Amino acid sequence: MTDPVRVVVCECFARDGLQNQDAFVPTDLKVQFVDAATVAGFPKIEVASYAHPKYLPQFRDAEDVLRRIRRKPGVQYLGLVPNDRGLDRCLEHVGKGYGPDVVGTILSASEAHNQANVKRTLAESKREIESICRRSRAVGLRLIGGIATAFGCPIQGDVPVQQVLDLTRWYEDQGVEAILFGDTTGMANPRDVETRFARIRLAVPAVEPVAHFHDTRGTALANCVAALRVGVRHFDASVGGVGGRPKFTEGSYPRIMGVTGNACSEDLVAMFEEMGVRTGVDLEALVALGRLAEETLARELESQVVRTGLVRHGAA
Repeated sequence: MTDPVRVVVCECFARDGLQNQDAFVPTDLKVQFVDAATVAGFPKIEVASYAHPKYLPQFRDAEDVLRRIRRKPGVQYLGLVPNDRGLDRCLEHVGKGYGPDVVGTILSASEAHNQANVKRTLAESKREIESICRRSRAVGLRLIGGIATAFGCPIQGDVPVQQVLDLTRWYEDQGVEAILFGDTTGMANPRDVETRFARIRLAVPAVEPVAHFHDTRGTALANCVAALRVGVRHFDASVGGVGGRPKFTEGSYPRIMGVTGNACSEDLVAMFEEMGVRTGVDLEALVALGRLAEETLARELESQVVRTGLVRHGAA
């Protein structure tokens, strides 16, 4: 990386981070966080999920959040759409002028994980996502396809890279502009990350890969650097390392969710900037955002940078 490198970091706290928080976060605090993330300079921000409030009550106020946030030109605000019914609500908001700019979908590379996660076979999920993509393209919405367990599955175990490549090519056929590759429970390691992303970029050079790592085993930042080395320029992270904790029926899934979380935005952005990799995010504003997240959730989160402060290169 001899030339200056710029990357895009998508801030996921307001959606993936809050998805399975037990206590409902008031709408005012969600709006405050998204607005602060916008001011801090994040070019992409996850805002809401269109899952049914019966299953994800945290997002029963999704319409109010989308309507009230202060948007900045050039910033993309994302909504996760799990099914056609969710897309109906999404398109209603788009018609009213405050829908998301980008629609995200998700399925798993692992059949066992897909059935535990969304109670559907992979074939069933693909049919629904094909419909979501077709309808979204018709109204000009941008699309990000998501592949969970792209680096391994806590139920199935190893996930062959060919399964991931097959889904990657299928997503390309659906007209997505980017594909998120999720390390759902932190099973990836830097060598495997380099190998897989190198093959993915060869397979679908026209589609932007997004690295979405969880820090379950303390490897998220190392894996981000590995992805960077093979040309990945889009990364997901969450302030405080919050999120990445799927909620399944008791007994249907190895219960390691309490120790898994997303790559921490503060630590990732600070590391990239120290490496000379430009993110466009204001570091001081980001540390303040980390403190706001702790106030929002009323507990200390996982950010090292919030605890220790940023690296100083001059005299104290």
